[in-house]
Amino acid sequence: MTERGGERGEGDPGRKAPFGVAEVTGPSMVPTLHHGDQLLVHYGAPLRAGDVAVLRHPLQQDLLIVKRLVERRDGGWWVLGDNRAAEAVDSRAFGPVPEDLVLGRVRARYRGIRPGRQRSVGVVLSWLVSAVRPVLADRSVSRRLRAR
Repeated sequence: MTERGGERGEGDPGRKAPFGVAEVTGPSMVPTLHHGDQLLVHYGAPLRAGDVAVLRHPLQQDLLIVKRLVERRDGGWWVLGDNRAAEAVDSRAFGPVPEDLVLGRVRARYRGIRPGRQRSVGVVLSWLVSAVRPVLADRSVSRRLRAR
């Protein structure tokens, strides 16, 4: 995942801007997010189970990842990708993520027209309807985890 924004604010040299943009790489959040999606990230937003969040990888902190927050546990947030078939780069591999490594909540995603697609009126209208969408929390994810 690459990140843009969240730079230092002009008024307070130690304060970060509340919003930034990040780009998704990889399939771990399909079908919610796809490779190449642009994300609007709200840094410092209140977090709840079910939210999609941007966080630092606990074992490689220069790497940013996007995952769904499942529940709070001792030691931080339990996080999972929405695509369980993808390789586990989530709490199944590295355990709970400490609170201070969770950077912000994903508020919306922008998906451009995929390269190579025909630019017919139907394709463009379909894209216009689905290009920008809010990323909603899935509150049932915590209950599904407990039911297993």
